Amino acid sequence: MHETIKLSIGVFIPFLGTVLGAATALFMKKAMHVRLQKLLLGFAAGVMIAASVWSLLIPAIAMAEAAGKVAWVPAATGFLVGIGFLLALDTLIPHLHLNATMPEGRPSMLERSLMLVLAVTLHNIPEGMAVGVVFAGMRAGNEAITAAGAFALAAGIAIQNFPEGAIISMPLVNLGVSRKKAFGYGVLSGAVEPIGAVLTILLTSLVTPILPYILAFAAGAMLYVVIEELIPEAQQGEHSNLGTIGAALGFALMMVLDVALG
Repeated sequence: MHETIKLSIGVFIPFLGTVLGAATALFMKKAMHVRLQKLLLGFAAGVMIAASVWSLLIPAIAMAEAAGKVAWVPAATGFLVGIGFLLALDTLIPHLHLNATMPEGRPSMLERSLMLVLAVTLHNIPEGMAVGVVFAGMRAGNEAITAAGAFALAAGIAIQNFPEGAIISMPLVNLGVSRKKAFGYGVLSGAVEPIGAVLTILLTSLVTPILPYILAFAAGAMLYVVIEELIPEAQQGEHSNLGTIGAALGFALMMVLDVALG
């Protein structure tokens, strides 16, 4: 029972970050300043890059070595498949990125507000998988993943989900969506995280030997989001170094959390 409680808390921590961020739509009167958006988008990118390396790829390599396998095979294979998976979703699902004018994915008649939500939902899929797979590793008693390390990853993603929730909810208010509905859309975009985490835990528990591949898969999916979406969005418009500064701060924070607690 104790382990079940820890798993339940762990998979919902990142979702809580999104909910709190989306709640800013209920009381913020003005849209978030573009410079602050850039800083926070860069911060989210830095957190995800560090999490991909320390929480996912390094444990995947360590697990493969411990199992007597060629260490780089699961990491490289899972990583590339994760990139391909997000690339397919990005190509198929209609969505609209922050400050963009043209939607991506398949042609659709969906409203702009819904396509903005779908863009953030795509971000959250690999984050949910990442949390799920590290808790699956902890549950399996794997030495490469500790309980503290799993919670550090969940906390790091929750921290970067707070500004992400605000960044998606506030523009919806500016598009004429009611504050309550904007909050609801923000919460909905984050709901995929605990769902993805639980599904990943169930999958990994059924086929434990694939754990290193799933870890690397989640890393590839997260880095796809960083390279394809977060970094370009943080650098849009008038040049500034805020996105880069945010990325450095996010990377350093997630690295410290993982190394100190892992």
